[in-house]
Amino acid sequence: MGLIYHITTREAWTKASETGSYVTPSLKEEGFIHCSELSQVEDIKSRFYEGVQDLVLLTIDTEKLTSQLIFEWSPSVQSTFPHIYGPINPDAVVALDPV
Repeated sequence: MGLIYHITTREAWTKASETGSYVTPSLKEEGFIHCSELSQVEDIKSRFYEGVQDLVLLTIDTEKLTSQLIFEWSPSVQSTFPHIYGPINPDAVVALDPV
């Protein structure tokens, strides 16, 4: 089982759980949902979620994803990140933790 991670708000995750599909604005704007490896989570939180309340960390089992997963290079931070090209199916989320 491969694991990747995604930070979101509890409200957004609750809505996704109710509708059966998790999407983000980046899916429409860029074509994918940004995710990270565990070692990248703290940097992502500090760069993009400063001051945001009620954050949760989704732990995603990559083998359960129904959308395509691609690891891609980000030249801006010189690192590879997992990107999900479609919605996240809630049953692929194996843990939900406060961030």
